[in-house]
Amino acid sequence: MPDHQASILALARDQSLIRPVDLEAKGLPRVSLTRLVRQGRLTRVGRGLYALPDRPVSEHSALAEVARKHPKSVVCLLSALRFHELTTQAPFEVWLGIPSKAHPPKLEYPTLRIVRFSEAGMAEGIDVHEIDGVPVRITNVARTVADCFKHRNKIGLDVALEALKETLGQEGEGGRRASIDDLWHYARLDRVANVMRPYLESLA
Repeated sequence: MPDHQASILALARDQSLIRPVDLEAKGLPRVSLTRLVRQGRLTRVGRGLYALPDRPVSEHSALAEVARKHPKSVVCLLSALRFHELTTQAPFEVWLGIPSKAHPPKLEYPTLRIVRFSEAGMAEGIDVHEIDGVPVRITNVARTVADCFKHRNKIGLDVALEALKETLGQEGEGGRRASIDDLWHYARLDRVANVMRPYLESLA
């Protein structure tokens, strides 16, 4: 049993966040998780999610926790804006993109705000960022801005405009966050080119 526990702790060091299914894949007993938590050597972060008690945690730890349980999902809209520092808003929910016909994931914490994407929407304009040792799929800056205009009825046109201004208004601070060409590309992908056109032309 001690060997099992050592292997589980090594896995937690390697992956940062572990699930019972991760143990099964390596032939390790789930019951050892409970014992390690009782000993204070592991912490239960959420339902079915465990970590070392002294692991480094960033301000975006909730995104890592969601991605560890749902690795194919995509962090989007307000959560992506916050990650890219394109908004002053601090959403208490994690905005998560999933395939249009997929069953919505359920978590005790954090609260999820589900957005359904097409097949192209689940693949284009997505970068993988490592957060707290976990790979997290997040829409890039240009895609995030276009998505905000597409879902302006959910998040507010003012938020979309703020994000666009932040993206384009930093020429004197190391360059724009996204090119006009990229913004147009994702505006067309999201079918909001006509909506974005007057704002892009006035800010470009």
